Parts: sequence; C-alpha cells; structure tokens
Amino acid sequence: MPPGRAGTSEEKGENMAAKMLDAETFRTMVKAGTRSLKEHVKEVNDLNVFPIPDGDTGDNMLLTMMGAANAEVRPDLSGMTRNIADGMLLSARGNSGVILSQFFNGIAEGFAGMDEADTETIKAAFRSGVRRAYGAVMEPAEGTILTVANDAAEYACETAADGPSDYVRNFIDEARRSLVRTPDLLPVLKKAGVVDSGGAGLIYIIEGMLAALNGDEKASGALEEHIAEGPKQLDLSRFDENSELEFGYCTELLLRLQTKKTDPETFDIEVIKDYLKTIGNSVVIFKTGSIVKLHVHTMTPQLVLGFCQQFGEFLTVKIENMSLQHNKHYDEEKKEEEPALSELFHVDREENPHKAYGIVAAAAGEGIREELKRLGADAVVDGGQSMNPSSEAFLEAFRSVNADTIFVLPNNGNVVLAARQAAELYKDAEVRVIESHTIGGGFAALSMFSPETDNADEIEEEMKEAMEDVVTACVSRCVRSTDFDGMALHEGEYIGFVGKDILAASDSRQETLLRLSEQLDFEDHEICILIFGKEAVREEAEALGEEIEKQHPGTEVFLIDGKQDVYDYIMIAE
Repeated sequence: MPPGRAGTSEEKGENMAAKMLDAETFRTMVKAGTRSLKEHVKEVNDLNVFPIPDGDTGDNMLLTMMGAANAEVRPDLSGMTRNIADGMLLSARGNSGVILSQFFNGIAEGFAGMDEADTETIKAAFRSGVRRAYGAVMEPAEGTILTVANDAAEYACETAADGPSDYVRNFIDEARRSLVRTPDLLPVLKKAGVVDSGGAGLIYIIEGMLAALNGDEKASGALEEHIAEGPKQLDLSRFDENSELEFGYCTELLLRLQTKKTDPETFDIEVIKDYLKTIGNSVVIFKTGSIVKLHVHTMTPQLVLGFCQQFGEFLTVKIENMSLQHNKHYDEEKKEEEPALSELFHVDREENPHKAYGIVAAAAGEGIREELKRLGADAVVDGGQSMNPSSEAFLEAFRSVNADTIFVLPNNGNVVLAARQAAELYKDAEVRVIESHTIGGGFAALSMFSPETDNADEIEEEMKEAMEDVVTACVSRCVRSTDFDGMALHEGEYIGFVGKDILAASDSRQETLLRLSEQLDFEDHEICILIFGKEAVREEAEALGEEIEKQHPGTEVFLIDGKQDVYDYIMIAE
C-alpha cells in the first residue's frame, strides 16, 4: 500500500474529481514516486536473484529517479514531462534504471505538445512508455519490469477510468498481480524464490504517484528533500588558520544560458572551456539544451563564476576546498549520494590529440582501472558490480576522448544498457558498444584493439572474436542461505561461479578458488589472470597462483592487485 495517509476527504475528493492531468500535478507525482521508492529501496535491493552482493536494483532505480530533481519547472505538461525524462535519461544506472528512464521518456513523447491530458491521452502515453522501455532492450525477457509495465498498461487501458486517479489505480492493481506471476515466466526467479526486483520498484514508484493524485501531503515539498540525508561530514582540521592552499578548489556548477546575454542554441562551450584552461585543470564541460554543466580544479573559483555569469545565471554552485575533499567520511548509505564529477571516471584530463579511434571502458577497482589504462583505454568509467555508472558518466567519458570513433567496453552485464543509452545520446563521435559482460572479456577485447586499420567494422569484429573463448570465474561471499540450483548455500560462506553457474562453495576463499579452478577447462587456455580484491593479500594470491599452475601444467598465472570490492578473486582464462 502507498506510504503515509491518504489525505483529507476534502483533498481526496478534489483530486479524485480532477479529469485532467497538468504539469504541476505530474511533477508532484514524480516527487512522491521517488519518495515511495526511497522508503522501500532496501526491499527492492533484497530481491536480488544471485546470492552475492549485487542487490542494487533499488539503488539504480532511485538514482535514476533522482535525475528529475533539477528538472526545470514548466507550465505545460509537454515541457515538464520532457525535462523530467531528460534528467532521468542522463542519470540512468543499471538495466533497471535505463528501462525506467525509457518508460518515462516514452510517456513524455506521449504528452508532446500538450498543456494537459485527459484519461485517454494518459492511456496512450503510458503505452508509449512501455514501447520505449521494450525498445531499450535488444532481447527483452518476460518476467521482468517490462512484463509488469506492459501488463499494467494494457489492463489499465482496457479498463474504464473516470480521470487520472482511476487510471493509475487500475495500473497498480494489475502491476501487483503481474509481479506475483513473474516467477512463472522467468525460471531464475522461481529458482531463487523471489519476484522481479525491477517490477517491485516500479510498483513502489507508481504507488507514490497515486498517493500524490489522492492528496497525500508527503507528496509536497522539494524533491531534493526526499533524497538528501544531510551534509557530508568533513574533517575541518585538515585546513586550519595556518594552512596553505595547496590543492585549490573543486568547482562545479550548472549554468542556465540566458537569451538576454547570449543565444543558448548556438552558444559554443569552447569559449568557457578555453578560459578555464588558463586558470585551472581537470576541466569537464558539456551543454544540454540551455544548461551548461562544468567541473574544474582552480585556485580562483571566483574567476570561474565571474566569467560564466557573462552568459547566464547559476542553477547550482558547489565549491570545495580539496584539502578537505580528500578526507570526506561517507556513511553506509553513500550510494544515495551523487558522486562528484571528478570521481565518476578516471582519465587524464589534459587535452588529448585527435585520433581516429578511442576506447572507453568501465570497471570497479583501482587496480583494474589502472590495468585497463595500461592496455590502452583512453578513459575508464568508475563502476561495475553493485555500483553501476550512469549514462551521464559515459557521456562525460566520451567527451574526454578526442576521437572520431569510440569503442566502449562496459565489462558488466548490468552496465551495457547505460553505455548503449549514452551512445545513442552522444552526437560528437560514432560510438560503438562492444557488449563485454565480464572484465575478462574486456581485457581480451582491449588486447586485440588494432587502431592501425582504417576499417572500424574489422576492429569491432576482432574485439568481439577475442572475447569468445575467454572464461571469467569469480569468488565472492554468499549473502543469504538458499538452495540454488540444487546446491545448499549458506550465508557468509564463499561461492565460486562462472556467469550464473555456481561451481564451488566453502568457508574458505582460498579453498573455493582452488575448487573453482579444478572445474575449469584450461586445456585451450595458456594464460590465467588472477585478480585479487581488497579482502585478499598478495602473498595469499601468489600461493594460490602456484597451486593453480600445479593443477594445470602449461598454464601461466599472472597476478593483478585489482583492489575491487564484491569479488575476492576474479580468475580469467585466456
């Protein structure tokens, strides 16, 4: 049931009597939907199918909804829904977040050109949302958020509704029934004994939206208030009255270009970029519509503000002393905080020479990111299992690569859709997403990257072929006791797996890795890359590498200190 009270009878009556949906109402609905999801985000996360720490569906959907927080208020339904959808498209994370953003994108398309909408138009808009959501997935699987949205939209469209509130209530009623059916459509859900997490997240969002239509007071207030948990704690002692400003200020802002100062449509951001290079470094800047977003490290942030104000006015400004920034303490809910632009991806910000081809990869773990850069990646987006990067993070990485064609290696199945969505949004280069679902596949593809050829198709085909025979196996903690595919697993023990096939389990990560290694066919693989994570140590990894070489004569083991979370070990057979 929707959280909070249903509103006074007078409020409820007024809202129930409304026959038309307007911009302000829809904006309030999105606020309430975001709040509702936030209150249930842990429940959505806990519906993870695979018993390792990858239950991030709720976080991904929440961070995607947060993309609407800075949406410019418009008096018309068309403009308001478009601004909300655009914000969500940029903030989309994970497969569930991308699908959700495309659902709202389709709704905005259904309301195009309208000041307000009647029930029949709302029905058509939600159907448009479902079509867009399905279109985001190359091979849609039933029993997911897609099924829940489709079933709900079809039922609500075929059922009589006296106004927007009736329609949304009908949508929720069928969405709940559809969610219960998801395990019958997707065997992996039945195997894990859960319903689809994305579908559950969608229901919580729509429940909040209905609460807003029915006058729930929780729907009022700024959207940001429903997300923020308070200011970040800083160690102020790091910069006292005798300190010298060594690192400068991390300066970020959103600038709304003003027609009385410039032409927002034709404004060239190179004007700002060139100036920022004269007073700072680590420059990241891009333009979306009439909004310019920038990041710079500088000793003189006041000059940044003064120069930019020639062209518009500020929507947000953040200036942080980097002596403090390097010592922030985040709480356990840090994933609810939007990372600073400088933390989203790791790349040399100095101007890169123009070239025909570039590489953008995604990875979690400082050591893995460094290895990808050593192998030739131009930019590495920070994120992977349990911390999926946004489409906007990919866009920023694309902008940092000065190339005609950019190849993208997501290196995680739950990152592919965000990369593809960013590729569709980016217009300054041809972007090709190589759908690497593992870090092993990404390593193999990158090692075969041959920029000397003039044929992008050949390069792409060679990279895809390089991934075909690579096996990536992982060791991680089991997060819940379960009977998974006939194997009794216990919370806290280690499990070894390839894809979604669990091949080994024990109370020791070392024993689990060796058992996992025994299950792999190394006959056609002469190289084993063993990446150890934060919880492991080099001495332990070296000993395990020697054991693996004994198990598989003729195979040479190479160690990488990946410093990754989630996976204690990643074993790649090439």
